[in-house]
Amino acid sequence: MNAKKILALLLGAMMLLSLAACGAKGNDKQADMSGGSSAMTSEPKTDEEALTLHKELLEQENAILSENAELWEKVYMEADKGMAMIEDGKNYGDFLLDTVEAAKEQFTDKEYEWLKESTTEISNIENKLTELEKKYPEIMQKSIDSDMSMPTVDNMSMPSNQSGADKMAEQGSMQKFPAFEGKDLDGNTVKSEELFSGNAVTVVNFWFTTCNPCVGELAELDALNKELAEKGGSLIGVNTFTLDGDKAAIADAKDVLMKKGATYQNVYFDSDGEAGKFTTNIFAYPTTYVVDRSGNIVGEPIVGAVTGKAQAEALQAQIDKALAADMG
Repeated sequence: MNAKKILALLLGAMMLLSLAACGAKGNDKQADMSGGSSAMTSEPKTDEEALTLHKELLEQENAILSENAELWEKVYMEADKGMAMIEDGKNYGDFLLDTVEAAKEQFTDKEYEWLKESTTEISNIENKLTELEKKYPEIMQKSIDSDMSMPTVDNMSMPSNQSGADKMAEQGSMQKFPAFEGKDLDGNTVKSEELFSGNAVTVVNFWFTTCNPCVGELAELDALNKELAEKGGSLIGVNTFTLDGDKAAIADAKDVLMKKGATYQNVYFDSDGEAGKFTTNIFAYPTTYVVDRSGNIVGEPIVGAVTGKAQAEALQAQIDKALAADMG
């Protein structure tokens, strides 16, 4: 997996983890940091004040991650090569700091000091966010409902300047899920045509091993797969680190799935094929698609973990639509 892809994956995961759109740029970091200490020490008195503080902290964190992209890219490459998954509840800043420490020799003294300072700051922000979320449990849902921007086929999955609507018009009213011939994590051949035609509905979940929201929804996805099986459908996962049959990534993915009790099929395929290129143009994780028996994508992609109310409802609506069409 190339460095640019790794950067996009981890930044996408961070976007979903923080549940806010990245807005601040590196040049604004000093200004953001100047108000950082006050935000870190603030103690809100109402729900609204807590929500405002929550947003401010997320903006500060995203500002840090938006600065010095090439250096963060080096960090993410090291995480891809050797770091284990982020366990549920582990501080993301600590994960990044562990990665930096493990690859200390890869950075100059100046780079190392900057990364150590930045990851420590992220860790402190994450601790404050956790504190707020425990004290004001409604904050997370409000953040999702009011702030999270949902990338769609138009702006997330179409790499050229041509709009998703134009491309779908050329292809007909439905967009086909890209064809693939790959394997599951046990080495069994999987062909998309046979997979989709054999199911009344197929849910395809894109994830990767060090994506905290991705890992956090695996148990729910396994339960959904069991429900779908009773209705003639199924759910499959595509762990993007396993593309091209990366053996180490496959072993890591199988380990994570086992720990989470997820037994549904996960598949991989070549990164330079039609489905591989489609995957490369997904920039937010996890992302889930619903596909009908004819291989058509039903509705818009579900961006974000299905543990969220909005995502769960949208996914169920698309599944019901595909099942109703199959019966008709």
